[in-house]
Amino acid sequence: MDSLRDRIGVDLGQRNKIEDGLAAAVEHGIKYLDLKIDVAPNAIETLTPERVKGIRDICDKHGIHVGIHTMSAVNMAEVAPHVRDGVERYLRGHMDACKLLGGEWMVIHAGYHFTSDIKMRMEAGVERIQRLVDYAEKIDLTLLLENMNWEPDDAEVHYLAHNVEETKYYFDRLDSPKLRWAFTANHAHIVEDGVNAFLEAFDITRCDEVRLADCWRNGKEEHLRPGEGDFDFAGLFAKLDKLGFQGHYMNAFGTLQDMIDGREIMARMDKVTA
Repeated sequence: MDSLRDRIGVDLGQRNKIEDGLAAAVEHGIKYLDLKIDVAPNAIETLTPERVKGIRDICDKHGIHVGIHTMSAVNMAEVAPHVRDGVERYLRGHMDACKLLGGEWMVIHAGYHFTSDIKMRMEAGVERIQRLVDYAEKIDLTLLLENMNWEPDDAEVHYLAHNVEETKYYFDRLDSPKLRWAFTANHAHIVEDGVNAFLEAFDITRCDEVRLADCWRNGKEEHLRPGEGDFDFAGLFAKLDKLGFQGHYMNAFGTLQDMIDGREIMARMDKVTA
């Protein structure tokens, strides 16, 4: 197995141009990148054949694996007429773009509810994800469902699949080799269940990506640099090594340089041997 350092990738987010992220990946030996293609400078309409070829050529030459991370603001659980059709066009369009870019995975979300409509929203989300999974099987693309963050109890809007019970609702009902798990460890850290409850509840062999950022236990949604919160990265790496986690990690905090620096900090916590 590759070293921990080799398995830690970087989420380029919306601000970093894909080509700049690729240049940094080549310089620092980063093998995994999450891309966002929603707004400038990487809006989906900017992915011309020439640009796509350039991106794919660099990835092929340097062994860089990429995936697409969709916007959590696009509600997987949308039910409103016309809008719900737009949600499906968005997700299918991103799946097609992911394949065009040579992407191997696409991170999706369960959506969100407005407190009083949770059952309806969860049912709508399951039905929509099932349709996406059917399409993923046709085009040979893996979808990664991400466990989301907690919002304050008095907030009107709440993300779905934020705790063990809600996340299980989806995985218990959706059975396909093309639907797998993106475990956002910092999201688990801020809910009552905690990281250990997630790792006990789900089969780690269904997990392809573990997303990393520092934060505070039972705190608010933050994506801090390592050492700025109380997340136990070394303990997480040790637990995942013991469970036999075979996938990659994804830094998602701060600037591109912060994530590159954080990768080196985490590599020194290495509990995974090559």
